[in-house]
Amino acid sequence: MDDKVCALSTSTGSGALAIIRASGVDCLLPLKAFFSISKAREKTDWKGHRAYFGTIGEEDNTIDEVLLTTFLAPHSFTGEDSFEISCHASSYIVQQILALLMRHGFRMARAGEFTQRAFLNGKMDLSQAEAVADLIASESAAAHRVALQQLRGGFAVQLKYLRQDFIDFAALIELELDFSEEDVEFADRSQLKALLMRIETEVERLSNSFSTGQAIKEGIPVCIAGAPNAGKSTLLNALLQEEKALVSMVPGTTRDSIEDVLLIDGLKFRLIDTAGIRSTEDQVEKMGIDRTYQKIDQAALVLFLIDLGAAEDVHQQSLKELNEMAPDKIVRVVLNKADAHPEQQTRKIFDKWECLSISAKMQNGLTELKSAISQACSTHFSVNEHSLVANARHHSELQSSLEALSAVRAGLDDRLSGELIAQDMRRALEHLGNITGEIASDELLGSIFSRFCIGK
Repeated sequence: MDDKVCALSTSTGSGALAIIRASGVDCLLPLKAFFSISKAREKTDWKGHRAYFGTIGEEDNTIDEVLLTTFLAPHSFTGEDSFEISCHASSYIVQQILALLMRHGFRMARAGEFTQRAFLNGKMDLSQAEAVADLIASESAAAHRVALQQLRGGFAVQLKYLRQDFIDFAALIELELDFSEEDVEFADRSQLKALLMRIETEVERLSNSFSTGQAIKEGIPVCIAGAPNAGKSTLLNALLQEEKALVSMVPGTTRDSIEDVLLIDGLKFRLIDTAGIRSTEDQVEKMGIDRTYQKIDQAALVLFLIDLGAAEDVHQQSLKELNEMAPDKIVRVVLNKADAHPEQQTRKIFDKWECLSISAKMQNGLTELKSAISQACSTHFSVNEHSLVANARHHSELQSSLEALSAVRAGLDDRLSGELIAQDMRRALEHLGNITGEIASDELLGSIFSRFCIGK
């Protein structure tokens, strides 16, 4: 890219400072026409990673006093000459500086263009470029760690070595095709099978980590379930510290799921208030209850609320619902309204379940409940040394690669010709290469970077 681009990199609105960034070949040269350094020195002798204080403007029309930071290629974010102007955050000042830059040969950058230039100039691979957007959007410590892990190379490094081994074997298969008439075999099939098993194991592990990575990124789903009037909506409001859900003594008030997010111990949780589970002839309420079961099935953790003041038959029905849940489902039984009702007898009914006592209305026991939510999920949703996949595009490419690898393995087992095996190997390599951008179309790049904010 030979043209020079500029954009506002900080958010618009009130604030003390704004940062305008620019990048492009020889983009520092026009500065001598409109930037005056406070201390006398040769303006064209720019050094990289230096900050210069001065004024910006043309002739006698000074726009602002600014701090100019310069970066020389290739030691910059984009890999090109670039600079950043830190000015006062007045929208008038920002627009005047941008207009000034455009008069001197710059154009406004497209969404994600700075990061796209960094990718095209070899400063990062495509998965790292996408991690930049995830890092900006991270709303929890765990999501931040996942994005940072990917930005630093993450699973792209693992894929690089696996892919290289696979390329070496693919080259031998391709070589066999050139000597097909001699009927020679360059690639040891037993070694290829062993390599395939190793690659499939790692690709499958990465693919399976998507549910964990996505939950950390979007919020770990926690379903609040139970009988009508157990206090589910009251609990949601108490945890969120706002009136998110309508609370009423009339059973069946909640007929659809209500969601919001809550941060606990660096993890982002997506709390889901659901319709009360009971037998009903109301068709709308039935639809809400069906959706409750769907949310329970999708949840990583179920908080099953029990009204300590409810009748024995209600408790027995709740016990039946709990016993019918999937055995691998993480469930915590929450005994609500403990401020008004004894709990000893009810605890005996649910003795096989881990129980916590709270009063959602009086907001008693919420600290302990938050701790229980965090502890129940922290092990499964921890960010450790193993890379996690949190990007849907990466997951799709990994799945497609697994299908191609499976076809290669089947071809080896059936002793198919090298030509057919090579075709599936190329397909597997293409999907792995799509993740890091080693094989990427202009259409794919345009789709990815168009989702970035302007200025990044």
